[in-house]
Amino acid sequence: MATAPEASRDDPVSVVRADGEDEPLLGRAGDASQKEGKGLQYNLILGTAVLAQAGIWILVAIVWANIFLSKLILFSAHPLLNSAGILLVTQGVLILQPTHSQPQKRQGTTVHAIFNQLGLDALVAGLIVIEVNKFAHNGIHFESPHAILGLITYIFFFIQSFVGVTQYYTPALYGGEVKAKKIWKYHRASGYIVLILSLATIAAATQTDYNKNVLHIQLWAVLVAAVLVLAGIIPRIKKQKFGLS
Repeated sequence: MATAPEASRDDPVSVVRADGEDEPLLGRAGDASQKEGKGLQYNLILGTAVLAQAGIWILVAIVWANIFLSKLILFSAHPLLNSAGILLVTQGVLILQPTHSQPQKRQGTTVHAIFNQLGLDALVAGLIVIEVNKFAHNGIHFESPHAILGLITYIFFFIQSFVGVTQYYTPALYGGEVKAKKIWKYHRASGYIVLILSLATIAAATQTDYNKNVLHIQLWAVLVAAVLVLAGIIPRIKKQKFGLS
């Protein structure tokens, strides 16, 4: 469920231009619009998405390589699962961003939800692992900046997931579709915020004692990968989906 669907059956704030293309926040109009007849899979590499893909895969590779080059313990599953979860959530964002016609949005929302559900499952599993590990070693919970930021990020993920799924699939909870549609733009905005929080949490993990003493993942490497992710995603944000002209 994670950062749940941002599209809708009849999205009132996503204005389709006469040429069938939405205007992205940055870049030329149409740079981030799914072309008619093109499958959703192309959205994963459309426009600046290649930068985001490079960034997120580099980030995951950094984490996984350093984990497997170290002695594997129960804790090892925590960064493996969390990095995999962020990878899946990023794909969920990229797959949906370029959609603009109603058929594209409906299909994109379904795939978006699947990616995000898988991502959230991985993140929850990562949370369970760290908590089991903490209890097993009588560790202090949510003490470091990484842990505190991680907890905040998890809470945002759960809220984002619940609101996104319910507003699209069960709008009656909000008093009907008309009322549910009014919060879509806020859901979209918060989805980008949650992604930024996720990247910040990973960056903060490089300052933990375990990383400094065992994994040795460099902060600068994580920051470079995070910048690439955002450089690929932010230019594809469409102003119309926020009710902006």
